[in-house]
Amino acid sequence: MHDRHSRRFGLPTATALVMGNIIGGGIFLLPALVAPYGTVSLVAFVVLTAGALALALVFGKLAQRDPRTGGPYVYARAAFGDFAGFLAAWSYWITTWVSNAALAVAAVGYLDVLVPVHGATWRTVLAALVILWLPALANLAGTRYVGAVQLVSTVLKFAPLLLVAIGGLVFFDPANLGPFQAGDQGLTGSVSAAAAILLFSYLGVESAAMSAGEVRDPRRNVGRATVLGTLGAALVYLLGTLAVFGTVAHADLVDSTAPFSDSVNAMFGGDWGGVVIACAALVSMTGALNGWTLMSAQAPYAAARDGLFPVAFLRRRRGVPTTGVLVGTVLASLLTVAAYTLGTGGAFETLVLVTTFTATVPYLLATAAQLYFLLSGQRDRVRPARLTRDATLALTAFGFSLWLVAGAGYAAVYQGVLFLFAGVLVYVWLAARRTRVGSPVGAEPASAAPLVEPSGQASPDRVPAGQVPADQVPAGMGAGGGRP
Repeated sequence: MHDRHSRRFGLPTATALVMGNIIGGGIFLLPALVAPYGTVSLVAFVVLTAGALALALVFGKLAQRDPRTGGPYVYARAAFGDFAGFLAAWSYWITTWVSNAALAVAAVGYLDVLVPVHGATWRTVLAALVILWLPALANLAGTRYVGAVQLVSTVLKFAPLLLVAIGGLVFFDPANLGPFQAGDQGLTGSVSAAAAILLFSYLGVESAAMSAGEVRDPRRNVGRATVLGTLGAALVYLLGTLAVFGTVAHADLVDSTAPFSDSVNAMFGGDWGGVVIACAALVSMTGALNGWTLMSAQAPYAAARDGLFPVAFLRRRRGVPTTGVLVGTVLASLLTVAAYTLGTGGAFETLVLVTTFTATVPYLLATAAQLYFLLSGQRDRVRPARLTRDATLALTAFGFSLWLVAGAGYAAVYQGVLFLFAGVLVYVWLAARRTRVGSPVGAEPASAAPLVEPSGQASPDRVPAGQVPADQVPAGMGAGGGRP
């Protein structure tokens, strides 16, 4: 019998998932962060959007060839074997729950504008935990509710942003723009400096691919949702930043801690802009948490399906991997409590910075997988007539991913590599455990039951663990999905 709580995402919901995960709370600070570089930062936005679109198109093409839940993990494992797949899943999983803790902490700051909670540590911690667990409960209720929350939060978050963007056209004053280049780094240096701040505004472009198994007609809709979601996010970023630049004097914007609030106050007068933007930021972050909570469950689920994560992560209910949701939310909760109660603010900020590196590892592996499929002549995965176009697109996306890594900074890359390879111990444990029972890593776990939807019919992406659908196995590869 069909579970009414489980429902596959259509194109609008999948697009909202991408947009909601890309646009969190950072947009409400971006104009002030890039203002010191002048309006040249708008050029950086255009360059970054081109790179993000290239990455979005690559994910769409990869999803056409392998439309299973797991996105970058699935592609990396198919091209390079179990270890590369594990690194993609591990790094992405770490990114999701640490980022969720950061979003909860940031959301409490906006909540304090509406309801004072910072007077006592216990109130602050309680507020952060409530913000974390409400989206988790929506996920546990089933994909039907995940999609509903995502659509509603996306609409609600865009309402005030569009108000600023449209109002900015009416109240736009070129005198407020300030210089084209406010620094002395030169054109290239200014674009690169602004881009380093803006680079991570596009993290989340992979969201539809990560949940491909929950999307209706994934071969068609994942790519469309990824591109539409990325374009929508880019349009909001660009119009919102331009509107703030044109309504708030440059000298004031550089020192602003609430640029959108200042813009609303400048356009309409009064001090109510702060309340409006605080509400919008809370809705935006709640929507982002809703989507990222699902992502924190999908990565380990996909890896567990192939024996590369503990089998407990295979448990699903109402279309959602429940163990992944619970474990990810518990870890995010513990990190949030530690940040508030143990005085580990510096360590917390370091971990958040590290996630800006770990988030790009799956991007690099996925785009490298696309290049591998193209250059190895696997005709079932690429049309020869489109080889040059697709290879150029994949190289652009790979370069964009490398730029993301560079933008994280030396310290984050150094610490991120250590954090990433700490996962090798987990891989060693799983490999040794499976060797003891006489089953190679990547084979179907003995305790794993067939993955069947509540209706009793197997879903197209729910292939047996460790196997790739017969019509998707590249020439020269075994059914285990790795290289021979």
